[in-house]
Amino acid sequence: MTDTRAYDIVLYGATGFTGRLVAEYLAQKPKGSFRWALAGRSVDKLRQIRAELNLGDEIGLIHADSSDASSLLNMAAQTRVVLTTVGPYIRHGEALVKACIDAVSDYADITGEPEFVNLLLDRYDAAARDRGVRIVNCCGFDSIPHDLGVYMTVQHLPDDAAVSLEGFVSSDASFSGGTFHSAIEMISRKSARPQAKTPTVNGGRAVRSGPRKIHYAPAVKRWVAPFPTIDPQVILRSARALPVYGREFVYSHYLNVGSLPLMVGMGIGLGALVALAQVKPTRNLLLKLLPQGSGPSPERRARSFFDVKIVGRAGDSEVIGHVRGGDPGYTETAKMVSESALCLALDGDQLPAVAGVVTTAVAMGDLLLERLRSAGLTFEMLKT
Repeated sequence: MTDTRAYDIVLYGATGFTGRLVAEYLAQKPKGSFRWALAGRSVDKLRQIRAELNLGDEIGLIHADSSDASSLLNMAAQTRVVLTTVGPYIRHGEALVKACIDAVSDYADITGEPEFVNLLLDRYDAAARDRGVRIVNCCGFDSIPHDLGVYMTVQHLPDDAAVSLEGFVSSDASFSGGTFHSAIEMISRKSARPQAKTPTVNGGRAVRSGPRKIHYAPAVKRWVAPFPTIDPQVILRSARALPVYGREFVYSHYLNVGSLPLMVGMGIGLGALVALAQVKPTRNLLLKLLPQGSGPSPERRARSFFDVKIVGRAGDSEVIGHVRGGDPGYTETAKMVSESALCLALDGDQLPAVAGVVTTAVAMGDLLLERLRSAGLTFEMLKT
């Protein structure tokens, strides 16, 4: 893409809780290092955000509304990359992806919704490949630490072997109203529950999910449970696309819980939440508990953290990858999606020659890894 576009990045959803954090992160970058704009439904609110962050008039303001296809196309046509924090994506994301493909603009989001990714793979992967557009989902805590953590780990194992990996996730964090609404929306829709689809394996390589069972894991010295997020599906898509993941690849994804009684209590609570989300009156009551636009305080985010250990085995070889950072859902998600958008916008000549609906590992790989390390996230290999 040439420099005839007015902007390198447009942040769509800047007035939301996570969108504002993204704006704050981008505002810390050296002035003049890239061209960017804020976009959303209310230009007055965008102007207020720009003033509060002391951004200056050189940061553009663009009206865009997910219900107005022409406004989305106008926004996408002005930029190299659209970074969107507007969810639930199953409601607000499809029209924007179509606009980006039509405008030949790359796209990055922070969705964790399998149904939305399924839809994009079905309807837009071929069109995006034909137009040379990268549609990159899951550029936040879902699923960068896991996707790029596995990508890093498998590079320390032989690529002609049968590779088996287990990911163990620990986290202490709170969540925003927007995340809560997206989660309730997802679990209330039956079609949201299947796993995200994956491309066909080429070259006779086998890629699959591993065992999913509650057990005590010696590798982390804790009880663990299968973690039903989109992360494993993203990892398997990367594994199918990249031969470095081995001749055979198996991945299992677990949440570190600690004690068995705590695990039982969590299971009961989750089951009750799922049941309540199925019925409209109780679903509406749940949504009122945490309104959209709300989120954890700076003090709560400062106490939050995540830690992911990835144990990889191939024959007699065993390696351990380690990814860690601060507040996963907001502070670090803002950092991760911002660096993803900057990578797509500014590192184009060095990026892998891929297009379509692709993962972060496939679209950006080592370049994004280095950006995230430089931004303060830990991606490292531990001694076994």
